[in-house]
Amino acid sequence: MQLPAGFGICVAMLFVSALLAACGTLPRGSAPAHGGGPERVTNDTNPPIAASVSGYESVVQTLHGAHSEWEGTPYVLGGSSMNGIDCSAFTQIVFRDYFGKQLPRNTREQLQEGSGVRRNGIRPGDLVFFRTSRGVLHVGIVIESGNFLHASVSNGVMISSLSENYWAGRYLGARRIL
Repeated sequence: MQLPAGFGICVAMLFVSALLAACGTLPRGSAPAHGGGPERVTNDTNPPIAASVSGYESVVQTLHGAHSEWEGTPYVLGGSSMNGIDCSAFTQIVFRDYFGKQLPRNTREQLQEGSGVRRNGIRPGDLVFFRTSRGVLHVGIVIESGNFLHASVSNGVMISSLSENYWAGRYLGARRIL
């Protein structure tokens, strides 16, 4: 069977499009913006999501609900459904469907949203970012007790620990959306 002329180029362009829409990549030699300076970085002294602990509990319960619904959904680069999803589509859908907040589709753009959070000030609902390889970013959502919810390349939608050597060594930053 002979393939039409230009078929290979079309396939390559589709692959590149999916890659750019998925877990973000950074141009070589660039660094992510962190909100333009210390005045946008939050810390433990900022008011919580709600005035009481119940605000945190509500976020944690909501994220556990998202985990229950999506757990095990396979990772598919460029995917955005329960048939397969990538990390940035997962965070986008969770924030839209569970919290009513709009996020951009790719990780690089999500890294520009909200306000920066110091590592010791991370709380449930914060986005956490990792540099998984040269120029490749990954994103998840802090759920509780140093754990985060994400679409893992190896295991699909799951909960992982921020203190695991793999993630701790690749931590890039956190952003507060809620």
